[in-house]
Amino acid sequence: MYSQGLTDAKGGDEPAELLAEFQAKIDREEKIEPRDWMPEAYRKTLIRQMSQHAHSEIVGQLPEGNWVTRAPSLKRKMILLAKIQDEAGHGLYIYSATETLGVTRDQLNDELLTGKAKYSSIFNYPTLSWADIGAVGWLVDGAAIMNQVPLCRTSYGPYSRSMIRICKEESFHQRQGYEIMTVLARGSKEQKDMAQRALNRFWWPSLMMFGPSDKDSKHSEQSMKWKIKRFTNDELRQKFIDATVPQAEHLGLTVPDPELKWNEQTGHYDHGEIDWNEFVNVIKGNGPCNKERMQARIKAHEEGAWVREAAQQYHANKKSEAA
Repeated sequence: MYSQGLTDAKGGDEPAELLAEFQAKIDREEKIEPRDWMPEAYRKTLIRQMSQHAHSEIVGQLPEGNWVTRAPSLKRKMILLAKIQDEAGHGLYIYSATETLGVTRDQLNDELLTGKAKYSSIFNYPTLSWADIGAVGWLVDGAAIMNQVPLCRTSYGPYSRSMIRICKEESFHQRQGYEIMTVLARGSKEQKDMAQRALNRFWWPSLMMFGPSDKDSKHSEQSMKWKIKRFTNDELRQKFIDATVPQAEHLGLTVPDPELKWNEQTGHYDHGEIDWNEFVNVIKGNGPCNKERMQARIKAHEEGAWVREAAQQYHANKKSEAA
């Protein structure tokens, strides 16, 4: 039993005293654990967010896997392989944490493969050059860190604990990407141009990673009240811009936003309007690589069936021997 009262917790029918006690516990900064009572809406919100996070870690291996055989040196290949392995581990950590909410790994995987569950829109963009691998590490993992560090303090215990190790590893990924961009930016004119084109391709999709603007977000207000989230989408996006623009300037690269400028009064960078139509279009499955990504995941799932069957048979044999 993962949460007392889940079977009768429908449509906000939970007793008021339980809801008040639950919110008071969160307000005291106490973690919610799997066997604690929780509102059904809280559980569903966590499953949605955590499963999307796990799916993103798994699908996120694909744009980088595209360059394993073409990395410019053996050292680069080894580093990239280690990073991809880390991302797989992150997905498994979060899948395991999500299972504590009463869903199975098979359910989560089926929702991904059938298109019911979403993953981060950023992974539906192609990696066209080696510099794109640098941009993914620098910008995409940088945005992920901005999102995920506050999740180390999220109100659900298993999710919070899984994020601690993940954030430590993501920090290495971000530095690895920035190091690639540094080498290219300080190299030949052709290499610096390659780095600039990668920044141009990934800047706006990276800003979209934080989700819709606060005025259009359906979940932020409640998630903030439950302390699943600690900052709004726009707050995190602004923190990312403020941290990343100086890094681009240090590289001698230009952020592809003609409206970007430092605002002395606010102490933040002003930036141009994000193309939210593009964001919605990608989320709906019409991005450059949506179909390719799902085909790759479905193919991997089908070709891995024999491994799952063998593991299940091995487990059954062990149980039979023990009996």
